[in-house]
Amino acid sequence: STIVVGVIDSGIDLTHPDLVPNLWTNRGEIPANGIDDDLNGSIDDVHGYDFVNRDGDPSDDNGHGTHCAGVIAARGDDGVGVAGVNWRLQVMAIKFLNYAGSGISSNAVLSLQYAVRNGCRLTSNSWGGGPASQAMLDAIRAAGAAGHLFVAAAGNAGSDNDAFAVFPASYPSDNVLAVAATDHA
Repeated sequence: STIVVGVIDSGIDLTHPDLVPNLWTNRGEIPANGIDDDLNGSIDDVHGYDFVNRDGDPSDDNGHGTHCAGVIAARGDDGVGVAGVNWRLQVMAIKFLNYAGSGISSNAVLSLQYAVRNGCRLTSNSWGGGPASQAMLDAIRAAGAAGHLFVAAAGNAGSDNDAFAVFPASYPSDNVLAVAATDHA
């Protein structure tokens, strides 16, 4: 079966030629009919869900989520744009960050619950900031109990996350994988 990665971010450009072939499609949902056809709690969620605007259109109005989805799963060897890490993954667009890249933890919790409820065993969470949230930690641990891996950005400050916690990467849960970038130095 095809691996689905939930991209919990600012949405995904649902028309991007490198991403269209790898967009997750909810086969139980009939597009644009205003009905929750698959009874998953979200109306018209064909490629994911928008928790900012509370609708089934998780289109990216910031660009960050599209960038992240491209790194993960942009189709390669097609003469278009770039190539992602895995050309055959599907990405589920889960929007909780608005046009300015801001979001609230309650929508992050709903986003993770949506991903798990719809079969994602892995989410990309390239966001952070703000204080720890018990509700978010509880959601991450519940996702872990369901076999879910929560991949989170360690942050852009270059600091020691053990000394200076960055959430969600610093949540104490066995299913959190914090990732960072490095160079030759």
